[in-house]
Amino acid sequence: MDKIKILVVGCGNMGASHAKAYHSMDKFEICGLVSTGKSKELLNNELGGRYALYDNYEEALHQAKPQAVCIATYPDTHEDFAIKAFQAGCHVFIEKPLADTINGAERVVAAANKYNKKLIVGYILRYHPSWELFIEQGQKLGKPLVMRMNLNQQSQGYMWKVHQNLMKSLSPIVDCGVHYIDVMCQMTDSKPVQVSAIGARLTDDIPAGNYNYGQLQIRFEDGSVGWYEAGWGPMISETAFFIKDVIGPKGAVSIVAKEASKAGKSDTVESHTRTESLKIHDAKIDENGTFVHEDTWVNLDDEPDHQELCNREQQFFLRAIVENLDLTKANLDAINSLRIALACDESVRTGKVVTL
Repeated sequence: MDKIKILVVGCGNMGASHAKAYHSMDKFEICGLVSTGKSKELLNNELGGRYALYDNYEEALHQAKPQAVCIATYPDTHEDFAIKAFQAGCHVFIEKPLADTINGAERVVAAANKYNKKLIVGYILRYHPSWELFIEQGQKLGKPLVMRMNLNQQSQGYMWKVHQNLMKSLSPIVDCGVHYIDVMCQMTDSKPVQVSAIGARLTDDIPAGNYNYGQLQIRFEDGSVGWYEAGWGPMISETAFFIKDVIGPKGAVSIVAKEASKAGKSDTVESHTRTESLKIHDAKIDENGTFVHEDTWVNLDDEPDHQELCNREQQFFLRAIVENLDLTKANLDAINSLRIALACDESVRTGKVVTL
């Protein structure tokens, strides 16, 4: 098979990681790097200075003539950029969230179907063997499940600027929350029926009308419940900022990332996908009321790092194109997790419980 010419749009954290993946793969050929600022020059230098650079996305689409596009820009551009890529005959890999509105997300999926092109959404935890094991162990705990998760980020400098820019489109519980909502839906395999959420605006250094701290709660049809908390900014506490916990009638399983959850790591992208170990607790007790089994620890020292996870995402993107994989369910899941997250955002803004 000939190499697939791919255009990388957005050269910040995730765009750079995806570009490095394409750069290392025999079956992809980067035909251009696109950004409005200097990030494309910095990335190109890292990659040997061999790629064409563009300031304008439409111009790059026209001149580079890609067969695939990687979209790693801010969420408010996702819908427009993805649909233009499909219209140009390209397959699309797009960072989460799929769009900044549910109607926009549905239009992107509809365009992928109309033009018969592949659409992969960057749910990186779906490619992480440790998270797959976490979900698998959670599913063994019986029903209902109680799922407790957060990822608060005490951001400063560059990352605070990134977060400020992200909040021009979406709140933290939407932008980050879609990952963990997706995990909850996989664990329960049940329909979410109701959400409620709270939020607070802790600084005037973010766009008017948005908030930089939020917590959401979800009720599922099977009686399971889940909460997720996300805060961004220099004022956010790093005490218990990294919680990934699920409880069921038969026990509990927790991600215990001792290194990734240390102070100073909360706004580091590399730490966000670290798991390090799972602690599995069996609730079974004997006639004396004491535990039958000691807690089990699963060491995950051999887990892939952030770059390797990005490599695996792009290997799957290649496979989807070459093998013509059916991505219908995955794309419906991406719409569903965004729908839930946006309902939570509605709950914050209205102060009301939202029925799904």
